Amino acid sequence: MVEKVVRLTVNFSVTEAQTNDFKSIAAQMTDGTRSEPGTLGYEWFVSSDGRKLRLVETYVDAAAIEAHFMGPVVQQLVPKLAAASSVDGFEVYGDPGPKVAEMASAFGASIYQYWMGIGR
Repeated sequence: MVEKVVRLTVNFSVTEAQTNDFKSIAAQMTDGTRSEPGTLGYEWFVSSDGRKLRLVETYVDAAAIEAHFMGPVVQQLVPKLAAASSVDGFEVYGDPGPKVAEMASAFGASIYQYWMGIGR
């Protein structure tokens, strides 16, 4: 059911000096997330100049994203990634549940509740 899916996007900026550290940490985060149940997508995108990056995450429901937020990827690696970049934007789409909503809001996230649509 598409209305239970939770997505988030995080936009980052890196300097040339931060690029290698950022990419190494992002690779560790991707590897760690790969084995988390309920993860539908964990995708990185990069601008043509390599200085702007976007992470797009998709989870089956609020329980899956909460497990991710409470797990080692977020608890151990996100602080390292934050030290190797600047966060330019953070948005959550769907109902992440109260715990994730509180955590994400503390990082400046905007949360958009599901309204309508179709999914396949």
